[in-house]
Amino acid sequence: MPIMLSEPGVVELGEVVRVLREWQYDGAPVQLHPGDLGWQWRFGAEAAAVALRTWSRDGRILALGTLDSEVLRLAVDPEAEHDEELAGQLAADVNQPERGVLPAGSVSVEARSGALLKRMLFDVGWTDGEPWTPLRRALTEPVPDCGLRIEVTGPAEAPVRCAVQRASFDNSTFTEERWRTMAAGPAYADARCLVAYDERDAAVAAATVWSAGPGRPGLLEPLGVHRDHRGRGHGRAITLAAAAAVREMGSSSATVCTPSANVGGVAAYRSAGFEQLPDVPDLHREG
Repeated sequence: MPIMLSEPGVVELGEVVRVLREWQYDGAPVQLHPGDLGWQWRFGAEAAAVALRTWSRDGRILALGTLDSEVLRLAVDPEAEHDEELAGQLAADVNQPERGVLPAGSVSVEARSGALLKRMLFDVGWTDGEPWTPLRRALTEPVPDCGLRIEVTGPAEAPVRCAVQRASFDNSTFTEERWRTMAAGPAYADARCLVAYDERDAAVAAATVWSAGPGRPGLLEPLGVHRDHRGRGHGRAITLAAAAAVREMGSSSATVCTPSANVGGVAAYRSAGFEQLPDVPDLHREG
């Protein structure tokens, strides 16, 4: 059976999230997680669907990707990682703008489990792009107390959660409306938003954590410290709180991936007991 490239509709998004959950397991590369789709959901179900592409054979999804600006974030079924036909189809589809996956010009593919795909794209002129640092913490043992008061965000607390997000990331457009949209999506059924408060009761850091189901890796995405409260160990504290939260939700490990240039972020994760894994560059085509 040929491999079919498709653009899922809104009604198919729940199935895509379910499939992506099944692809998560300890020891796998830190690739696209249901939480990544859940976080993108803040812009609405239609926007999430428009950004999605799936590759299927005989009705079974073998790979899926979501377009984030000029970057395609890709995940592959672990059982199809060495499927040469799939890798060849992916390479052709991402390299030819008329296929409707990536636009013309400078683009990148995040494919952390695609050795065959990488080789094929390098053969047609792609190169290594921005490096990313994945980190992982096993959750077999309890996580130490973070030392801050942690509140789980509900609708009443959403304005504070969103305000901390905007104060943590200069270009953030996170709003209470977008929080409600995200929280209504299927991926958020296995997620929590956390806000950390210091001894003066100021909201100093925040995170959203995503489970992929019991016994599977959880994801921290996003996690940030309020710009007015940095340099006081709050990054380590909210990371510990986030890891503890996904452990309570049944996750076997906590994962995160950050740009390798984010030296402070990598240090905060490591100080919270995360193991730094080898850097993985995106695949890049110059326009």
